[in-house]
Amino acid sequence: MKDIRVRFAPSPTGYLHIGGARTALFNYYFARKYGGKFILRIEDTDRERLKEDSVQQILSSMKWLGIDWDEGPIYQSDRLDLYRKEANRLVEEGKAYYCFCTQEEMEKDREEQRKRREPFRYSGRCLNLSKEEIEKNLREGKPYVIRIKTSKEGTTEIEDLIRGKVSFDNSQMDDYIILKSNGMPTYNFACVVDDHHMGITHVIRGEEHLSNTPKQVLMYKALGYDIPQFAHISMILAPDRSKLSKRHGATSVEEFREKGYLKEALVNYLTLLGWSPGDETEIFSMEDTISKFSLDRINKTAAIYDIDKLTWMNGVYLRKLDLDYITQEAIPYLIDKGLIKKEEVEEKYEYIKRVVDAVREKVKLLPEIADASEYFFKDIEEYDPKGVKKRFKKEGVVDLLEKGKIALANAPSFDVETVEKVYRDLIAELGIKGGDIIHPTRLAISGRTVGPGLFDIISILGKETVIERMDKAIDFINKNC
Repeated sequence: MKDIRVRFAPSPTGYLHIGGARTALFNYYFARKYGGKFILRIEDTDRERLKEDSVQQILSSMKWLGIDWDEGPIYQSDRLDLYRKEANRLVEEGKAYYCFCTQEEMEKDREEQRKRREPFRYSGRCLNLSKEEIEKNLREGKPYVIRIKTSKEGTTEIEDLIRGKVSFDNSQMDDYIILKSNGMPTYNFACVVDDHHMGITHVIRGEEHLSNTPKQVLMYKALGYDIPQFAHISMILAPDRSKLSKRHGATSVEEFREKGYLKEALVNYLTLLGWSPGDETEIFSMEDTISKFSLDRINKTAAIYDIDKLTWMNGVYLRKLDLDYITQEAIPYLIDKGLIKKEEVEEKYEYIKRVVDAVREKVKLLPEIADASEYFFKDIEEYDPKGVKKRFKKEGVVDLLEKGKIALANAPSFDVETVEKVYRDLIAELGIKGGDIIHPTRLAISGRTVGPGLFDIISILGKETVIERMDKAIDFINKNC
């Protein structure tokens, strides 16, 4: 087998969209599975649509996802001489031609075809200009573009590695522009020149590029290049099967990162959007995917985006990944919420880690770790109103909290097992149901009715804080209930 070389070629016109990220992942998996090379190319020749910081945002998103490239980034804007050289070669070989048509002429042609309800195609006005006419126009400095000559007969066929045989009717072909009047190449020309000169063997890209394929196959043939193998990945659709857009929520990698999704979860989820490992497995690492990856497991049908599934998956990763890693990921959110200061992190790290370990069991996003752990870092300002009504207004609750406080104050140590034994012994001694004292104690020391296990909370907060909060709760009940 020829050495595999694939590429990801984003245009820097905005953030990295999840569709683009999935395409990058599939190329990356394919290269790594078969010991090939993954090349990153930046298609930056459309100067009007360029956004200054887009390249860095795309690179940052790819690095964050764990997609590393072997060559690049290679910028098309650095290769303009190559495109012009190849365009001029096509003209010299009679496979392309100068077009001097003005905007007014083109608009007139377009209007006439519109009246006839025909799709716009170039009229061929400049196709048969004489050598003398061309030289005269060039001497006079008339603006021009270069167009490729296309055959309008027969069909163009490709054997797509995902879709099988795909045929295109050449009668729909147009003598499309390959070099603009400003000297910039068009997409269908530049990408063919680049793919050849970069030795690309497999073009794995989104379904939206399928319609460009016959134009590109024509270009490969005109330039005398070997044609790579094509694989077109189905689109990602919204739940209502419409095109995924901003109205459906976050659509860029950066947005998901800012919302507190883990890269491991996002990569896992995007991989499942259109690809299957061949069994019912849903949670797997990048390494697992690489070992199982093949193009014949990519679905031909569109993938349906489901934010709930991604969020569920993120929760799974929050629970299963290394605690130190999750703690480091959570710390910026704790700082943003004002629960800790940056300079306190090193000193309080072990405490922070215990808190994260306790609360991560019931959260799905990183910001929720901060929300769920507020009472571990700040005094309780208020108690859950429903909890007050249900737990604090019960007869005898003050007496139970007093007994619980005394038992905890006398605990020989404050590890989870010891405080649980102290409370279980007290429950047995009083002959009450566990919930009779556990629920009001939780409300007293956390201000909330739900959260981690009570004995984890007690152990993490420590004896002094727990006793203080139970005293405060008893005082609150005596005054308000």
